[in-house]
Amino acid sequence: MKSIAVIGGGITGVTTAYALARRGLAVTLFERHRYAAMETSYANGGQLSASNAEVWNHASTVWKGLKWMLKADAPLLVNPRPGWHKLSWFAEFIASIPHYRRNTIETARLALAARDHLYAWAADEGIDFDHRREGILHIYRDKAGFDHAKQVSVLLAAGGLARRAVTPEEIRAIAPTLAGRYFGGWYTESDTTGDIHKFTNGLAEAAQRRGVRCLYGQDVRRLQARDDGVRVTLDGVGGEHELHFDGVVVCAGVASRAFAAQLGDRVNVYPVKGYSITVNLADEMSRAAAPTVSLLDDETKIVTSRLGADRFRVAGTAEFNGENRDIRADRIRPLVDWVARCFPGVSTRSVVPWAGLRPMMPDMMPRVGRGRHPRVFYNTGHGHLGWTLSAATAELVGGVVEQAAGRPAAVPVAAPQPFITATERTLT
Repeated sequence: MKSIAVIGGGITGVTTAYALARRGLAVTLFERHRYAAMETSYANGGQLSASNAEVWNHASTVWKGLKWMLKADAPLLVNPRPGWHKLSWFAEFIASIPHYRRNTIETARLALAARDHLYAWAADEGIDFDHRREGILHIYRDKAGFDHAKQVSVLLAAGGLARRAVTPEEIRAIAPTLAGRYFGGWYTESDTTGDIHKFTNGLAEAAQRRGVRCLYGQDVRRLQARDDGVRVTLDGVGGEHELHFDGVVVCAGVASRAFAAQLGDRVNVYPVKGYSITVNLADEMSRAAAPTVSLLDDETKIVTSRLGADRFRVAGTAEFNGENRDIRADRIRPLVDWVARCFPGVSTRSVVPWAGLRPMMPDMMPRVGRGRHPRVFYNTGHGHLGWTLSAATAELVGGVVEQAAGRPAAVPVAAPQPFITATERTLT
């Protein structure tokens, strides 16, 4: 197995192609857009956040979802219209609640393993992505939220991540321009931020220098796995045509479910829409007022990142509304209002809205490893932590593909073995 097709040019597809190329495999990456990172990897919250490793499979999430169902500006919004995909996803989500502790710890471990790879790749390839190493501050307005975060901190510590509680006075010292009253916070100094679109494109260029063939503007219609190889059918100007490979890695975001079905696998990814705004800091007052430290407001589920000197990214919300990419004004407005309330010195005169679909599995764990067919592999379903986990899962699937090719792993897989076992088992 020497030639590998990678389906998808977002953060997971590009990191996978890069990891495979480093192993000496002949890699072709397919992306339907003209450039890499044009969908969910375009304008996310910007956080590389091991501190956000808590999975959502908790009874409190179910209660909040029911409470907020008919509130248009709620942080978590569920379209009540029934559908088999949505119903099956939520049934599996609820069934995964008993695994909340285990999956949170495993996700934290994986996020920490991903850091070393991502930072090393950026250094090796000279990628500028507005990287800031100023930590992430979680803020809480009441004791209940702070106390829940204290319990989460115990799980994160079990996964190897250290973070510390901070007082309201320390919050003001860390984020001096933040307005409002807060009960307390949790500060993770080791977390970082950056521009995912810049990073993904920089790594795609590096992958091409390492021999990856990037085929942009290519709409993959079908995948077929046979004993003699994998057939990728493309829809071109002159009609459909096929390309043949020894193996395939599906990294196609919310499209992974349909591709998996073609290949005889069940990967129950659901599109969970998130929104962001990029506030252009066009004047000196706004640049001074915007924070440099990254924030996560747990009550509103809003995260922030400072991107360079003159951009402020604010993102949040989760919307279960199928494969719908519409940018709704009533979902953008809470983000703009949050900036005005928490950072009144920042002008919101120039704001660029965006929406993307997070590919989320019911248990919040990405699917990494083999499919039923020996030539099929997956690296998908990362949900809200796609960037945070991507470098580690790319290394994981790279190692699995390399072993399937009958070669010893050339690059060590720096992630916990139980994670590989758990994720691969769900695909078989």
